[in-house]
Amino acid sequence: MKFGAGQSVTRVEDARLLKGEGRYTDDLSRPGMLYGVTLRSPYAHAEIRAIDISGALAVPGVVAVYTADDVADYGPIPCLVPLSGPVQTPRVLLVKDRVRFVGDAVAFIVAESREAARAGSEAIDVDYAELPVVASLDAALADDAPKIWDDAASNTLFDWHVGSADATQAGLAAAAHVTRLRIVQNRIAPTSMEVRAALGEYDAASGVFTLSTGSQGVAGMRGMLAGPILKVELENVRIVTGDVGGGFGMKTFIYNEYPLVLHAARALGRPVKWTGERGDAFQTDTHGRAMVSEAALGFDADGRITALHVETWSDLGAYQAQYGPAIQTLAGGRIMGGVYRIPAIHNHVHGVVTNTAPVDAYRGAGRPESAYIMERLIEAAARELGLGVDEIRRRNLLTPEELPHDNGLGLTFDIGNFPAVLEKALEQADWAGFDARKAEAARRGKRLGRGMAYYVEIAGGGGTDEYADVRVAGDGMVEMAVGTQSNGQGHETVYAQVLSEKLGIDMEQIRIVQGDSDRLDQGHGTGGSRSMAFGGGAVLASADALIERGIELAKADLGADEVDYADGVFRARGSNATRSLAELAAAHPGGLDGRSKYTTGKPAPTFPNGCHIAEVEVDPATGKVAITRYSLVDDFGKLVNPMLVQGQIHGGVAQGLGQVLLEDVVYSDDGQLITGSFMDYGIPRADDMPPAIVFDTLGTPSPTNPLGVKGCGEAGTIGAMPSVMNAIIDALDGTQMEMPATIEKIWRAARALEVAQAAE
Repeated sequence: MKFGAGQSVTRVEDARLLKGEGRYTDDLSRPGMLYGVTLRSPYAHAEIRAIDISGALAVPGVVAVYTADDVADYGPIPCLVPLSGPVQTPRVLLVKDRVRFVGDAVAFIVAESREAARAGSEAIDVDYAELPVVASLDAALADDAPKIWDDAASNTLFDWHVGSADATQAGLAAAAHVTRLRIVQNRIAPTSMEVRAALGEYDAASGVFTLSTGSQGVAGMRGMLAGPILKVELENVRIVTGDVGGGFGMKTFIYNEYPLVLHAARALGRPVKWTGERGDAFQTDTHGRAMVSEAALGFDADGRITALHVETWSDLGAYQAQYGPAIQTLAGGRIMGGVYRIPAIHNHVHGVVTNTAPVDAYRGAGRPESAYIMERLIEAAARELGLGVDEIRRRNLLTPEELPHDNGLGLTFDIGNFPAVLEKALEQADWAGFDARKAEAARRGKRLGRGMAYYVEIAGGGGTDEYADVRVAGDGMVEMAVGTQSNGQGHETVYAQVLSEKLGIDMEQIRIVQGDSDRLDQGHGTGGSRSMAFGGGAVLASADALIERGIELAKADLGADEVDYADGVFRARGSNATRSLAELAAAHPGGLDGRSKYTTGKPAPTFPNGCHIAEVEVDPATGKVAITRYSLVDDFGKLVNPMLVQGQIHGGVAQGLGQVLLEDVVYSDDGQLITGSFMDYGIPRADDMPPAIVFDTLGTPSPTNPLGVKGCGEAGTIGAMPSVMNAIIDALDGTQMEMPATIEKIWRAARALEVAQAAE
């Protein structure tokens, strides 16, 4: 097949996007459309004594101002995985009595223009009474810390455990050596290229709300919005998502503005659009990571792991976000320890609230955090034990003969060849040539370091099924609607490749559609690197069902008992009588159409894994760090489009090294966001990237899905964080450091080494 699965086909969506023909939410306009602006709290913790909106209503162009009483009949934004028992942290659409972080929504102003709405927001007078603030984990955990939620015993809302505490403590007690680290993982802002936006419409005749917004799946958002918040039947809500400029987990969720534009649209009888600014994004988009861990890794006398214990304090922000409590527990907590042979593991997570923005899924959602802890530990242990970082991994990686393997935390690694991936990565990175490169760097006054990370991810979460809906037009054009949602990954291309190969037709005859609950109202969206495993399975199931329907129709048309299908043609067996897809569709309008469900019946995760190796050069005089070499070998099973996979890896590596070197959300002690713009918050640029990312694969096809694929969307980030940080630590002779490894931190560490060496 010309453009079938396994080939590096150029993305079909790029021509539209590069010509400026993309349709993002803020591109949308409707006759009579109004504009909304959210008034946000300037305080991290305060009581609201009174709100005077009269000044805003007097502003020319302001049509309406809504406060908490106006939206009191709607439900709060739900937490879908509460682990705190009876303690609830309801995030209402507009706060009435007590704000809990800078950015909490207090009022929603609607006007004839954005400028008028903004002027209206500035004319509202809110009487705040400030309350004590806990803006960090240390402050929240202090003995005398003020409580953010009165009905909670403390700011720690839950304790979550997995594994065996007793066996782990015994393994550590019996160990010949124990490596211990305190590891801080900095808070990250997603900073998607496209900021959030929402357009609300209401049809009074039908009672149907329509929300247009950038999302990571319309069906799930529709279900959360309809019943829990709007309190209407599902059929009274339509969600539409066009092109999306980056999601990274953050655009999975419902934010205050989404039901607010719908409320305003119904109340005013006109469409209402809200488009956030970058300041809104920094303040209110869900953040990522934000945790501190105490970790211990035990070894026997031969350098083999005996036990792993990790205790983590996870910053939830002011509210338990939709999936927030699950990120360091159910999502990432069960993958702790990676694919190493570890007899006993115990992972203990405390969920802690602070007066900061809520924390939820960010690219990798708990898996990068777990891999970072393990890979920092194992390289520190190698130094302490006098082993090579490659050798310590050789001794402890699971072998193919040991699979499937129960990791003791509820996961079973099914298939893979981790030692072979490691050896291929070492060869590709020219591991043996490092000493010569290090000596050459030293002659130039630079410090060269290298770091490795062997990661594994649990991919394919978010449901055990997925849906696809196919329609065939009379001209033979095949339209396939899918329940996942592209945020830039290239779904229109890869799904078309799968369908092209299955049906034996050119990709030009295929159109992939997504993002309209009227077209397909079922699906679990995109997240957790699940799209190809589940969405691809749904596309195949829908194609199979299409062929079966076509065979039955062709039997009747051709008067044949047996009909075969190949390359877009149904052929009566033993004759030359045929019907093409187009002919059957024209003769039987709708006869080939249908919806299919692909299901695994039970959780069927895939386990993408791989080895990343980074080399960094540190200038001790300035603290500047340059990533001089970066290579990796990944096991993603079968690749549908290798070029797109490589692109996903490049983007993931950029986000990983961004967290290591630059990114850090900082709050002051009184909860003010210090890093509220790109003037204060650093993200990676092209010159921060390595000169090349050498990419290769050694795949073992996944047995859990018909394509044999494993998720790849988050892998680059998972491998980059520990490999780059380990390389920096190596360049600084084992000096431990926390993210972000800023120029100042590196300069101070390098200077301390020079002073210590001079004193010897």
